[in-house]
Amino acid sequence: MSSEQIKWGIVSTIKADASDILTFAAHYLEAGAHRLFLYLDAPCPDAFPHLKAHPKIRITECNETYWRRMGRRPVKHQVRQSANASRAYHRQAGDVDWLLHCDVDEFLWSAESVATRLAALPSDVCCARARPVEVLAGGDGTAFKGCLPVVGQDARAARLYPQFGKHLKGGFLSHVQGKLFTRTGIDGLEIRIHNVLLDGGTNPGEAKLDGMDLCHFHAADWHNWISHYRYRLQKGSYRAGLAPFRPRGTEGITVHELLSAIEADQGEAGLRTFFDEVCTDSPDLRDRLRAEGVLKIRKLDLASKRRKHFPEFV
Repeated sequence: MSSEQIKWGIVSTIKADASDILTFAAHYLEAGAHRLFLYLDAPCPDAFPHLKAHPKIRITECNETYWRRMGRRPVKHQVRQSANASRAYHRQAGDVDWLLHCDVDEFLWSAESVATRLAALPSDVCCARARPVEVLAGGDGTAFKGCLPVVGQDARAARLYPQFGKHLKGGFLSHVQGKLFTRTGIDGLEIRIHNVLLDGGTNPGEAKLDGMDLCHFHAADWHNWISHYRYRLQKGSYRAGLAPFRPRGTEGITVHELLSAIEADQGEAGLRTFFDEVCTDSPDLRDRLRAEGVLKIRKLDLASKRRKHFPEFV
């Protein structure tokens, strides 16, 4: 199938303000998505009419009525995300060839058109992974860090983040797995956050999407990060129960344990010290990332895309 024939879409379960939702939608419309399946995990009356009016967007409000039809509302947001993504895959995605499941703070960047890259995949590839890059916080939104390679990771992490790097997988605060495009039309397939399941196996026929980055705005700035910190520590990506990336016998601790210890010992000031070293944009950090070969400059022009696709939104 040629790139002109390939149609792709995204599915996302979203709880955010109107500006963020419309920016996310505009980015993927501009990238060439044929269909956006957006599930609102909380009402957003300022965004809803703009989304509803767009011919390429299918909007679902995940209210009480919706979850009654689905059986029940899962308590964990990760389970709600997976349920909505699998529903979209099987019930809505019949007019797209590939479906990407991602979050409202994740923006795909590709060196060539997404359709061209997907069209080049062999027919036996069922899913294809886009790896993440993390934004440097508090800057202009163009600088990202790539995940440190496994070979030499400890030494690289120590050079980049002397105090805390040894506890962070790949030098990342958030996920290193990235997200998957999944070929549509496969019976029995279930979508999870970072994987797909089929017939008792995981990620059948997986390929790597070289030349694509999933630009993750995990922490836009300090105030954004600290406002999400408690929720992430209790229920999100820093929650207890996630495994450390290195064995316990080699000083392995989880991000939950690391941040909890910092907070217990030094309070919010200690968290700010951690954030400044690991996340905050600066000429010095950019130089260190460049020296390690993991500085990524990605000019996404998100505000311009939102104005283009939703000009009536102020």
